[in-house]
Amino acid sequence: MVTKVPPRSRAARPLRSLRPLRLLVAAGLTAASLAAVPGTAQAEDGKADSGSTLTVAVSQSVDSLSPFLAQKLVSTSIHRLAYEYLTNYDAKDAHPVPGLATAWKSSPDKLTWTYTIRKDSYWSDGQQATAEDAAWTFDKMMTDPNAATANGSFTANFKKVSAPDPQTLVIELKQPQATMTALDVPIVPKHVWEKVSDFSKFNNDQQFPIVGNGPFVITDFKVDQYIKLKPNKRFWRGAPKFDELVFKYYKDGDAAVAALQKGEVSFVPNLTPAQAAALKTQRNIKVNDAPGRRFYALATNPGARAKDGKTFGNGNKALLDPEVRKALFLAVDRATLVDKVFQGHAVEGQGYIPPRFASYFWQPADAQKRSYDPAKAEQVLDAAGYRKNGDGKRLGKDGRPLEFRILCHATDPNDKAVGKYLQEWWGRLGIGLKVECLDSVSDPWVKGDYDLAFDGWSVNPDPDYVLSIHTCGTLPATPKDTGATDNFICDPAFDALYARQAVEYDAAKRTDLVKQMQSRLYDTGYMNVMAYPNALEAYRTDQIRSITTMPEAGGNLYGQDGYWSWWSAVPAAQASDDAASGGSSTGAVIGIGAAVVVVVGAGIFLMMRRRSTADDRE
Repeated sequence: MVTKVPPRSRAARPLRSLRPLRLLVAAGLTAASLAAVPGTAQAEDGKADSGSTLTVAVSQSVDSLSPFLAQKLVSTSIHRLAYEYLTNYDAKDAHPVPGLATAWKSSPDKLTWTYTIRKDSYWSDGQQATAEDAAWTFDKMMTDPNAATANGSFTANFKKVSAPDPQTLVIELKQPQATMTALDVPIVPKHVWEKVSDFSKFNNDQQFPIVGNGPFVITDFKVDQYIKLKPNKRFWRGAPKFDELVFKYYKDGDAAVAALQKGEVSFVPNLTPAQAAALKTQRNIKVNDAPGRRFYALATNPGARAKDGKTFGNGNKALLDPEVRKALFLAVDRATLVDKVFQGHAVEGQGYIPPRFASYFWQPADAQKRSYDPAKAEQVLDAAGYRKNGDGKRLGKDGRPLEFRILCHATDPNDKAVGKYLQEWWGRLGIGLKVECLDSVSDPWVKGDYDLAFDGWSVNPDPDYVLSIHTCGTLPATPKDTGATDNFICDPAFDALYARQAVEYDAAKRTDLVKQMQSRLYDTGYMNVMAYPNALEAYRTDQIRSITTMPEAGGNLYGQDGYWSWWSAVPAAQASDDAASGGSSTGAVIGIGAAVVVVVGAGIFLMMRRRSTADDRE
């Protein structure tokens, strides 16, 4: 997307993807790829045994398997499967439900929170997970800046964390904090991680299986090839139904779709409208078209800088002029992008939070809105002193033609398509644009070596994290360091609003503050949210019998705020065996826009965080 990747879609940046980012899910491997993924069951016809292996095809590279460093969607999604968080999100309405903690309460002044840690959670090496593990995880983030790289915003306000006994976790705050039931931080096993000496370099990818207490255990990993996971048979909510889950890397989306059609893959997300239309006619394939939880944006380099005040990167200084940014955005026709690029499978973008999260959704007032108006864009540039020469080229203050570069994700067809429109629209203004499509935009993004970038993040039910990545506190400490910032934005007015919403427990008041933050971000003009894409994905019904969407009514499968989809998935073969023996499936088959509910024990559950798929900062 974050599809930049914040130094993450990075992944954050996003997509820099919070962007921007891209994942595909497939079940089964071809004969050719079997050698690359040892241990995969295979049928005589060369296809993977769909009843035992669910393969997720991903187009986004893993930035790290360390929960303390990972920011890309594919990585954070894997961590949702491998580690428990204190709380989870309900599938139906995203309210907090038990995770590692079974209950929680705050003191009257909201400054002390006490969590009851469950007794039936065990690490995959057999040791019991306790409050001490949680306390150690948070304390490490509080005391080691490198351990706070990915999720430091959640613990910045913590004063003290303690574990008076194995089932009690106490967090003392400096001031009230509204996210205490939405701490999206993987809890790690102290007895394993206390041996790590340098959290900035340890990527957790050398020794397998990786010890965790989530529904799956990571058993193998090869960069840009695959990540393999096995069910955690001792998972307190019950073990997953598939015998193996494989996230397989696909650089090309068409190749993943072809694999789905051949039955070599079970599930593919991030479909283009054309791919989705073609798959709807295919036998044994179900297409899911649901409102998305991410945004797709155009980000400008605001002048990359570090907390120490030093600037870096080679961003075009003309973009530091708000009039130039305003003119560029006025020449972006969002309606055309929704119609032509997304072919109607998206909503025109405005504010930072997608309409799926209705309470936080914001739209600018008519007088504030930057509507498509190329004539006005011309006037803005003329008035600001950016005149055209005899060749129709717009000249900068240095007398040279204005020409910009934009970072494009090579694996995202939307970036390429939108890039062509921008070249045409901005070309009419006399401004040149070079579209630089890379397999990974992380390196130039983190270094500040870009002018503009296609950005995007998946938004959580609680918007705190995706808002935090634009605060001054997430800038890298020095130009040589990596921060959690999405786009190097540092605005005191935005920070002041962020600080207020972070301590506001009144839902209505906090919602208003979140909308004010979006308004401020909109007015600074560093980002232009162009669309809220639908989640277009497909799966084979002859391999996956049932699977849970989130939200349950017409929700998505990939990139959820939780582990519900892959944990709940029932193999078609198993379902057939259940039917033959008189049993029943735990899931409901989903259709386009259909509801899916998985009932386990006392509740219905679902969801997760951050930059999404082909968009979480990369």
